[in-house]
Amino acid sequence: MTRSNDRKLRAVTTFQRRVLNPVMRRVPFQTALETTGRTSGLPRRTPVGGRRVGDSFWLVSEHGERSQYIRNIRANPRVRVRIGGRWHHGTAHLLPDDDTAARLRTLPRSNSTVVRLVGTDLLTVRVDLED
Repeated sequence: MTRSNDRKLRAVTTFQRRVLNPVMRRVPFQTALETTGRTSGLPRRTPVGGRRVGDSFWLVSEHGERSQYIRNIRANPRVRVRIGGRWHHGTAHLLPDDDTAARLRTLPRSNSTVVRLVGTDLLTVRVDLED
């Protein structure tokens, strides 16, 4: 990762953690991904953008392997996704070979635009939903 991307990552994640995420986690119809903390074992909720397609939920992580929720998924792929105010259990799969640019074109435009602008290392995630 370049020094510029490293600075961008720190700035974006600081803003997200301190300002954006605490507010967005409380919005009832904001889509959220709940992982299990790899060290604490506690539930960790992250506002995400994505789209449900059949029995799968697709999203693109803007910081890839450096995102904390991606690290949590690596440790335990069992997750929950809140879609339209309802929680769904599922199993997350990291897809490093997926074409993230093409994937973003299939996801909601507002979120995809932000991911492209602030992203440093994009990674596709598919959650296979059970309910």
